[in-house]
Amino acid sequence: MSASAMEQLYQQVILDHYKAPHGRGLLDADASHACGESHQLNPTCGDEVTLRVAVTPVDGAPRIDSITWDGQGCSISQASLSVMTELASGASVAEAESLGDLFRDLMATRGKGLDDDDAEDRLGDATAFTGVSKFPARIKCALLGWAALRDALVRTGTVGEAQATASAAHTTPSTTTPNPEEQA
Repeated sequence: MSASAMEQLYQQVILDHYKAPHGRGLLDADASHACGESHQLNPTCGDEVTLRVAVTPVDGAPRIDSITWDGQGCSISQASLSVMTELASGASVAEAESLGDLFRDLMATRGKGLDDDDAEDRLGDATAFTGVSKFPARIKCALLGWAALRDALVRTGTVGEAQATASAAHTTPSTTTPNPEEQA
């Protein structure tokens, strides 16, 4: 496939996710799940998202039951949120964190891609953002949802806070949904 054809394919994937986003619309989590919520804002362009994640332990390993979000922003931020939701929903927290790390690595390639077919296969539609990584101002748009996911997972107690702090350095403080068990 030529470079031009690949670019067109990537642009179409981003547009498709922007027009029909996965996970859009915040839903209340079941009280039996650990729930975390994060609000992130990219102050450089105004992209904004509130993301809610529900996690349950499965065989001792936490698994993401649902990711829902509501936000506004450019097509890149909204499409990236959609792709992230599709990739991480149903995954173990460890797998979602691994995917987030791969996506952050992809965003650091300046358009060259990961040069690892297995890693790009794991990212699926997220590889469509390879071209975005050429533009530093747009990288923050693409990473907004991943930062929100990590922060929300920290709030469920399933991910260490040090990891979230590193990825959320460019965003505003987040909010938390109280755990129903803590309110009792």
